[in-house]
Amino acid sequence: MRSETDAVDERLPTGRLTALGLQHVLVMYAGAVAVPLIVGRALKLPPEQVAMLISADLFCCGLVTLIQSLGATQWFGIRLPVMMGVTFAAVAPMVAIANANPGTAGAQLIFGAIIAAGLISILIAPLMSRLLRFFPPVVTGTIIAVIGISLMRIGINWIFGNPVGPTAPSLVNPEHAQWLSQATAAAGAPGSPLPAAPKGLALLPSVPNPKYADLHGVAIAGVVLASILLIAKYARGFAANISVLLGIVIGGVVAAAFGFMNFDKVGKAAWVDIVLPFQFGAPRFDPMLILTMTIVMIVVMIESTGMFLALGEMTGRKVDQRMLTRGLRTDGLGTLLGGIFNTFPYTSFSQNVGLVAVTGVRSRFVCAAGGAILLVLGLLPKMAALVESLPTVVLGGAGLVMFGMVTATGIRILAGVDFKANRHNALIVAIAIGVGMIPLVAPNFKQWMPHGIHPLIESGILLSSVAAVALNLFFNGARADEAAVILAAQQAEAH
Repeated sequence: MRSETDAVDERLPTGRLTALGLQHVLVMYAGAVAVPLIVGRALKLPPEQVAMLISADLFCCGLVTLIQSLGATQWFGIRLPVMMGVTFAAVAPMVAIANANPGTAGAQLIFGAIIAAGLISILIAPLMSRLLRFFPPVVTGTIIAVIGISLMRIGINWIFGNPVGPTAPSLVNPEHAQWLSQATAAAGAPGSPLPAAPKGLALLPSVPNPKYADLHGVAIAGVVLASILLIAKYARGFAANISVLLGIVIGGVVAAAFGFMNFDKVGKAAWVDIVLPFQFGAPRFDPMLILTMTIVMIVVMIESTGMFLALGEMTGRKVDQRMLTRGLRTDGLGTLLGGIFNTFPYTSFSQNVGLVAVTGVRSRFVCAAGGAILLVLGLLPKMAALVESLPTVVLGGAGLVMFGMVTATGIRILAGVDFKANRHNALIVAIAIGVGMIPLVAPNFKQWMPHGIHPLIESGILLSSVAAVALNLFFNGARADEAAVILAAQQAEAH
């Protein structure tokens, strides 16, 4: 009889290997493509560049999955059935950078911060086991819940539209904008008696936006949400696991039928193309943004630690210090490669860890097959163009589920925290979530603070992380509890 440990290294027949690998890809696909769509649109990039981000993301997902599952030298790869994807934890800081610096300039800042954070993560991977005691479930559960709450704003804006903001659905009057443009040009002309326009001069939105909260778009988002709920309730097995992806497909069909989606960009896209590094030019390195992204990566690596330990128990393979370091170092390597190839920070996808438990298939070569499929998908621009063509209302219906499940994961982890015997844990959660809500509820709270620290304090996730760690140290001290970390990871896998 084959042992559980041997099952990790089992080589399945090619047909079954491909089918099981494709199943892993389908389970993670909706989450994998969501991040480049969010960040690309926040940067206000043209559709072809957003499609390029999607291709780069899928390509790097495949590449890092192969490294993690198969291993690369003695330094990288935990060699367990792990699928790697872009983490949602980094979305809110990246969107904040994009909103402040749209276009190529923002992309260069984002990728610079990602590259630096990836390098730092590689270097600190051996130290993460010592930091683990600072991130018990009461801290990680709170942080993940705040991440989901922060992301929910993006899903809601996808449904209703976000030309200016959810609290100000208005547009600048085009006639006023044209006059200001002409006046600015005249003031800057040689010999003009008019003084030059002040730097940053802009008009406030004043004309109601007729496309905001369009009922047709809201209805399509409702169809997507209803489809996901019906599939999740009545479907069985694999179909239930990919309910979000199936809901997006149904929404895309409905949107196309009612003229909300066209396929012009798909027709123009190439069939095959290679993913090249530094498509937005040389990255720019900002110390504050690097610090923010590094703290996000520490949280990501703590979450990965729990996933790896839980996966080790699930597969019967003991995850020792060396294996854990190799796995965490690969998180850093994936993030470094992501910054180089115009994509984002990487982590192990919890839903795929959960799929290992559901299917009982523990072979790491299944995930390697999934990685190879993702690698191929990343070389097919038509696939990326098709995803980019989806209207935001379709993604909004799915976003409520995806981002809400991130929040639910945090709540599920917190469900295992002792609130009865230790009343301080409730204070930690309450205050840390409250602090994390400050940038969402009062985004201008920082206006009288030094501009140099704005990137550091405008992320609710970062503020919540610092508050949760500090409060936990104050009330509970720093006690290592590996069993609690494993339990928290197993609870997170449920989604």
